Amino acid sequence: MNPVGVFDSGVGGLSVLAALRAELPHERFVYFADTAFAPYGERGDAYVIERSRAVTGQLIREHGIKALVVACNTATTAAIHLLRAEHPALPIVGLEPALKPAVAASRTGHIAVLATRGTLASAKYAALRETFAGAATVRPVPCDGLVKAIEGFDAAAIETLCARYMAEAGPFGTGAGEVDTVVLGCTHYPLVQHVLQRHAPSALRFIDTGAAVALQTRRVLSALSRLAADGDDGALLLAGSGDLAALEAAAAHWLPPQARPIAVPAATIPG
Repeated sequence: MNPVGVFDSGVGGLSVLAALRAELPHERFVYFADTAFAPYGERGDAYVIERSRAVTGQLIREHGIKALVVACNTATTAAIHLLRAEHPALPIVGLEPALKPAVAASRTGHIAVLATRGTLASAKYAALRETFAGAATVRPVPCDGLVKAIEGFDAAAIETLCARYMAEAGPFGTGAGEVDTVVLGCTHYPLVQHVLQRHAPSALRFIDTGAAVALQTRRVLSALSRLAADGDDGALLLAGSGDLAALEAAAAHWLPPQARPIAVPAATIPG
């Protein structure tokens, strides 16, 4: 059974992988962390496109993937249109900041978007924001350094940065002009939602795209008759361009137990 490929610049896509494995427990997955070339979110489009092409090509050649999930907002905005054009036979699912469900959920009409500078500066994000310009006030918050802190398990930096960016995202509340909904516009951020929550009212809504991406992946595979059969083992291979021991540690730390690797070793894929 051919696997589904999932890639991100680092460990952030593990949040999407967890949703995928919950929705599709019988599928085999190959998760690629491009940590030797991270972070994507603070790089230009040309760099992200080059890496996205390289990783996609390697996943096709080395693992014969039957579908690809681009588990990175920055790579989706910069490169997914090119990947689809270059690999027309490969179903590719991407993600974008969840402005649509956030606008629908907000009662105050004020939402904040926590994301990387690369995502917030992209044409795709600008078009998405323009679509909802009349429906809500959107406050973008570029979260410099947060991805690096998460990648490094730096608890002190995570706490400091989450406090800083939540302060920039507010004021929070249910009154006029107050933000009641926050979009987690980078796949790394759901991994530290519990820290972000400490700096906000308990009623504040956080919205990410993991579950929606998993459902879309199911729909795509089903439409192409590529769903794994019930009873298939649902194994997970961890792969990457960087330190694989660090990736395995990240999977053990960030993934819920039911989403962790099943007796399949990590594999180095050169950059």
